[in-house]
Amino acid sequence: MQFQNSLEFARQLDAEDPLRKYRDEFHFPKVNGKQVIYFTGNSLGLQPKRTQKFVDEVMNDWAALAVEGHFHAEKPWWDYHEKLAAPLAMVVGARPEEVTVMNTLTVNLHLLMVSFYRPTAKRYKIICEEKAFPSDQYMFDSQLRFHGLDPNDALVELKKREGEHYWRTEDIIKKIEETGDELALVLIGGVNYYSGQVFDMQEITKAGKAVGAMVGWDLAHAVGNIELLLHDWGVDFAAWCSYKYMNSGPGNASGVFVNQRHLNKKDIQRFEGWWGTKKETRFLMKPEFEPMENADAWQISNAPILSVAPYLASLGMFEEVGMNALIDKRKKIVAYLEFILEEIDKEVDGTFEVITPPDRGCQLSVFLHGQGKPLFDYLMENGVITDWREPNVIRLAPAPFYCSYEDMYRFGQILKKGILKNT
Repeated sequence: MQFQNSLEFARQLDAEDPLRKYRDEFHFPKVNGKQVIYFTGNSLGLQPKRTQKFVDEVMNDWAALAVEGHFHAEKPWWDYHEKLAAPLAMVVGARPEEVTVMNTLTVNLHLLMVSFYRPTAKRYKIICEEKAFPSDQYMFDSQLRFHGLDPNDALVELKKREGEHYWRTEDIIKKIEETGDELALVLIGGVNYYSGQVFDMQEITKAGKAVGAMVGWDLAHAVGNIELLLHDWGVDFAAWCSYKYMNSGPGNASGVFVNQRHLNKKDIQRFEGWWGTKKETRFLMKPEFEPMENADAWQISNAPILSVAPYLASLGMFEEVGMNALIDKRKKIVAYLEFILEEIDKEVDGTFEVITPPDRGCQLSVFLHGQGKPLFDYLMENGVITDWREPNVIRLAPAPFYCSYEDMYRFGQILKKGILKNT
């Protein structure tokens, strides 16, 4: 398709968009009385309007039934989280028994490390990407110190080539092969939060397994954004937050994937709690832990229903639309955004550079040559909600559920005015 930088063309794309009705399913903030252009679904997704109903159901059941809501609510609380397994499995390419919802992202990564990072005198190293998201960096360092290891020795950080903004798959595989039988775990962010690069998870997982390592993925920026086939790729485990592209609300419950080959095992190392024991005998209060035969065995406490309810509401939309349709629109709208950026860049004499490689999801990270925070401030003041990262990068993430092609065009016009004003 030959794109055009015009309002008429953008509106034509919107009229042809099979997902256009879902834009009205979300609440938008307003700036100066106008609905914003929202580019930060990679940080916090907008609230689906249907969420309120799901939360109200829980509140009303709590008021009317109190403790009996665990078993007698319309959606009983004691197995509420199980309703999320099938739709989440569709989103991440898993079997329903491989998926559960619990806690928050970094908590779950720590808990999964108990099972899947079992260092020995010889096999103890962890491979991750350099400058991983700080939570992951802190997790790695603290896990290694907990095991009496020195992060400076045991943590192998994958580096980009000099002068490049992204990692090359061949370099990652080479490092995995070099580390060899010293490698205990590969754990990388599936989509890099800063650049928006999508890693080749299939090939990296294959390489990690080939040298005998466990392979896990932090999918915070991947779930609901890109195609995932966790089961088919042979991934050992993964975890993700739900409040970015999954639109479940700030700080909300995290999802977990545990490959089928690790399920229904009593001898696997794991921190265990009441909600991970078999539901059939859970209320017999037996002293012996009998693990659930699915990923729920990693549950420790009963699910936070008021957190899980918005997640279930959002997943309803993913079921209705399907990941293929979301990915199709994501590819098209990101391509249109990149076209708009290129067109504006011509008009303002080469002010910025897209540093996100072709392997990408929703996000484009834009390096602002000669520009600084005043341009970001101008965008925010004029109704473009975007994200600033030092030293001078803005991250733009047009989520396909609620961003429009007209948003892309209007953003380009606002961006051009902001650059001209600040130069």
